[in-house]
Amino acid sequence: MEDGHTRTVAEVERYFNVDSERGLSEDQVKRHQEKYGPNELPAEEGKSLMELILEQFDDLLVKILLLAAIISFVLAIFEEHEDSTEAITAFVEPFVILLILIANAIVGVWQERNAESAIEALKEYEPEMGKVIRTNKAGVQMVRAREIVPGDVVEVSVGDKIPADLRLMKIFSTTLRIDQSILTGESVSVIKHTDPVPDPRAVNQPASGEPAEEGQEGHSKARAIIQDKKNILFSGTNVAAGKARGIVIGTGLNTAIGQIRTQMADTEEMKTPLQQKLDEFGEQLSKVISIICVAVWAINIGHFNDPAHGGSWIKGAIYYFKIAVALAVAAIPEGLPAVITTCLALGTRRMAKKNAIVRSLPSVETLGCTSVICSDKTGTLTTNQMSVSRMCVFADESSMHEFDITGSTYEPIGDIFIGGVKAKISDYEILQELATICAMCNDSSIDYNEFKHCFEKVGEATETALVVLAEKINPYGLSKTGMSRREAAIVVKHDMDTKWKKEFTLEFSRDRKSMSCYATSLKPTKLGTGARMFCKGAPEGVIDRCTHARIGTTKVPLSASMKNKILERCREYGVGRDTLRCLALATIDAPMKPEDMALEDATKFASYEVNMTFVGVVGMLDPPRKEVAGAIKRCRKAGIRVIVITGDNKGTAEAICRRIGVFEEDEDTTGMSYSGREFDDLSVEEQRAACARARLFSRVEPFHKSKIVEYLQSMDEISAMTGDGVNDAPALKKAEIGIAMGSGTAVAKSASEMVLADDNFSSIVAAVEEGRAIYNNMKQFIRYLISSNIGEVVSIFLTAALGAPEALIPVQLLWVNLVTDGFPATALGFNPPDLDIMDKPPRSSKETLITRWLFFRYMCVGTYVGAATVGAAAWWYMLAPTGPHLSYYQLTHHLQCAGGGDEFHGIDCAVFNDPHPMTMALSVLVTIEMLNALNSVSENQSLLVMPPWQNFWLIAAILLSMSLHFMILYVDILSTIFQICPLSLEEWIAVLKISLPVLFMDETLKMVARKYADAIAWGDLRGW
Repeated sequence: MEDGHTRTVAEVERYFNVDSERGLSEDQVKRHQEKYGPNELPAEEGKSLMELILEQFDDLLVKILLLAAIISFVLAIFEEHEDSTEAITAFVEPFVILLILIANAIVGVWQERNAESAIEALKEYEPEMGKVIRTNKAGVQMVRAREIVPGDVVEVSVGDKIPADLRLMKIFSTTLRIDQSILTGESVSVIKHTDPVPDPRAVNQPASGEPAEEGQEGHSKARAIIQDKKNILFSGTNVAAGKARGIVIGTGLNTAIGQIRTQMADTEEMKTPLQQKLDEFGEQLSKVISIICVAVWAINIGHFNDPAHGGSWIKGAIYYFKIAVALAVAAIPEGLPAVITTCLALGTRRMAKKNAIVRSLPSVETLGCTSVICSDKTGTLTTNQMSVSRMCVFADESSMHEFDITGSTYEPIGDIFIGGVKAKISDYEILQELATICAMCNDSSIDYNEFKHCFEKVGEATETALVVLAEKINPYGLSKTGMSRREAAIVVKHDMDTKWKKEFTLEFSRDRKSMSCYATSLKPTKLGTGARMFCKGAPEGVIDRCTHARIGTTKVPLSASMKNKILERCREYGVGRDTLRCLALATIDAPMKPEDMALEDATKFASYEVNMTFVGVVGMLDPPRKEVAGAIKRCRKAGIRVIVITGDNKGTAEAICRRIGVFEEDEDTTGMSYSGREFDDLSVEEQRAACARARLFSRVEPFHKSKIVEYLQSMDEISAMTGDGVNDAPALKKAEIGIAMGSGTAVAKSASEMVLADDNFSSIVAAVEEGRAIYNNMKQFIRYLISSNIGEVVSIFLTAALGAPEALIPVQLLWVNLVTDGFPATALGFNPPDLDIMDKPPRSSKETLITRWLFFRYMCVGTYVGAATVGAAAWWYMLAPTGPHLSYYQLTHHLQCAGGGDEFHGIDCAVFNDPHPMTMALSVLVTIEMLNALNSVSENQSLLVMPPWQNFWLIAAILLSMSLHFMILYVDILSTIFQICPLSLEEWIAVLKISLPVLFMDETLKMVARKYADAIAWGDLRGW
């Protein structure tokens, strides 16, 4: 029953054919269970362990590596080996490849299994039991919550968790307060009633200057539909105060929380821009690998019958097949997943220090291309700490004293000014009475949180603001010297408790829009002795019941002109830049005796709050955070649009947006500010256009957030969305970056990629800056690894095309890709961010990882790397003092050596199995890669401008990689596995001579990039 809130109780009873006093019959319960199903949220269908494992191998590059491992393994089994050492080394390559794949699969499965499920987190809000009235038993009976059906009559009281969506029938207490924070993110409880809400689109918006219902923030970020259904109790919410009875109108997936579950289940997971680019790169690389492997094999068909293969065409084919496998291994950057994960993990640690807790590693990179931040207002842009900023009292019958109060938190630090000058409180005796009302007519307090080192409210926000105001006024000039922060913050309240004793409270009710308390005097004060009633509430309601006003300590009749002056001041406070929420404060000097009051009948409370004396008006607001205005300026400079999305009313939201710089002070907001209802009235195209230009959406419902995200995504925007309630979860999950508040619900947190520990907007901006820096560094090490792989591919291709002996074998390539390249690549993640990183617009999500210019640049470098490694091996064969001094022909036709002939007269064919040339090639490859790492400190800046020692970790990583290279050269068992040997000093000098030119080559290419950067960028945009 979706429209239960618009119907009367009698209509709902007729709809379900139920007697509200007797409940459903057993037969009705059975029929309804068959019709509506159990009252529970279905469990999420998770993937099995085997499905998760298979998913990790659903990648083209992984499949190529797996195929290479299988082929190598089969060849190792069936090939003939000269000795046991060769037999063992043959199995090293497939074993290492399989280890890499298994390690990657384990990490992937572990991450997915450990990721909290937002849908499963919803289950914790389902109550176990419920209290129902049914005809089969007299009175209230306990049943399992899953057995409750629509039409059941359910009773709830303080502390109960609502078992289903209920339409209220009867309230047995003065008021019924419900904690709906799981749905709205608001800790302020909501007062419920039984009257129908006739307009299904109604928004419970207080009039300008009128407070929200007592105990609520008038400008709260209440979610329109949830909060407007004041006669509905929502499943999973808690009863904060009172007792009531209602009819079940929704169970399971047909509840508010069930609909959220459905939306979340329907939301598809999106890959981050980097994941998409790496997938595209993988597909392209796999095609290139396939073409090169086939080409190498085809080029050498004529050599299949060479004598080295014993004249066997099959053996020749297998030999070149192994070279093709080596090519596949060389082309794939096996260390890339591990380096990316490490870099992102390090990034999350840096972000955590800035109060941004990252739950999803890939989202770190996505932050870097965020183009729109959709931010909640309350608690994110504002402090979520209501604060009195203005107040007024009568100076005489024709004028008022107006005070401005500083301080924006629950810690009572701030000053009181009048006319721009700090007020001397003792000169205004009326402030003693105003402070007394604030402190005594109040059920809330402040408390110091030792863990967070800040003050928090205990109770309702509006009341807490009045407690803080009383402490700031300090009417009796109490000394706070020598007190702790906590003691100094409650000194006035403690003093008031020695002067007055609160006997009872007449709670807030909707009809009179006020609350009051009855207090007796314990000590003589300027307010006199005897009993008093202190009252606060909506100005219109309180002033109507006032007959007098206080001027100083004098009581004077309240004239019509004085009433108009008060209301005019309230209207002034309620509009403009501040848009304050106003409360009127009053005293009853001679209250009715308690024994003459019917305290159990709330309908009579208004008759006791009469003949009141007006004392003053206070205006309060949820002030903007101090650092937000600066953060929004930084966003504008960085090309990031900020959209404020709030449940607050339009006037208040626009006022806050002007204060923080989303709108200019006098800017016309037409077409840039929409309420939820105005947005709904637009056509689809107009809604899309509104999302393209708007900066504020107010009085919105949670589904509006999802719709806004969809429109932004259709425009290729990368959006970051904030939220804290359960019903924000679908939008958080849909956005590229879902950002939950640290004070929000578990469901919101588990649906998001990031959690703000301090709920602060400026932390989002800091995270975006970190994300940009991380992406820039990732580009550097991805390009570094790819250029290394290009060099390896060129090396193997050249040896195969020239017919030269193998310069590098797969196990060596794996070592370089995983270990020696891995450490410098990881260290590149520590490169310092560019100083102008937040002065540039966000990069497009479609921006290629490697532009055409960069591809050309790395092909040049890669070609040199490949040629240098082959050249190093050839140098040993042809020119090295200790080498065999072969001719070019002998080197490129080495497979014919076994067949003899004049060309190989006097040559020992065993020389072609000597480890020296391979060692030379591997050492040149490793050395060049270390020099390339130095080149990668900056994409285009010279090493003279950005020296490598700016990144200490890179220097350390290079030293470690070189140490490991020396280890495999000089440790016997390792040199055997890698088929290499120690080098002489002369050979090392040759390695350096062959390697060093790469520095000068890349410096030249960098200079070209700097000089023609604009032309290059323009060429890239045109696609060259």
